Amino acid sequence: MEFIEDIAALEGLYGNPGAPALRKVARRLTPLYRKWIMASRLCVLSTVGPEGVDGSPRGDDGPVVLELDPGTLALPDWRGNNRLDSLRNIVRDSRVSLMFIAPGSNNVVRLNGSARLTADEDLRARFEKNGKYPATVIVIEIAEIYSQCARALMRAGMWSGVDEAVNLPTVGEILAEMTAGEEGGARYDEDWGARAEKTMW
Repeated sequence: MEFIEDIAALEGLYGNPGAPALRKVARRLTPLYRKWIMASRLCVLSTVGPEGVDGSPRGDDGPVVLELDPGTLALPDWRGNNRLDSLRNIVRDSRVSLMFIAPGSNNVVRLNGSARLTADEDLRARFEKNGKYPATVIVIEIAEIYSQCARALMRAGMWSGVDEAVNLPTVGEILAEMTAGEEGGARYDEDWGARAEKTMW
């Protein structure tokens, strides 16, 4: 198997991007990009650090980010598993990418930029949920925003309405597999719903 190892060889396999693919890029929030991103309750945060790369889903019950100004967004770090993979990366390498997904839309909006982490009390307070606050907030300086065509989600049939998760292994089953049965299993899965409800925010 031969691998592609230079840009000229890569570009030789593809045509040139169409004009719309290049002209749709914005350097800060425009009215329509703002409307789209504020409709998104889920994004994937991608970071890079000394140990490699990380992709982390981030979700909320409303807009997943807050606009601080047209060039700056704030993303709360709500309770998770405390691995801190993305946050460790941001502290050491500010480069980030976010992919915003809106329910029912086959399009996504991509954002590239740089990020810093803060525990500023006033900013954390802006995300208050039933007396709870994120431990930190990721402040993102926008370098570019652009929409991604719908082909990938259309091919995947993401919004077909068919529940395909019924045949997937559960987290408890995966955990049991990874620990030779020492952790996880049916009990982990049974307890998860109540545990998540208490620790959602």
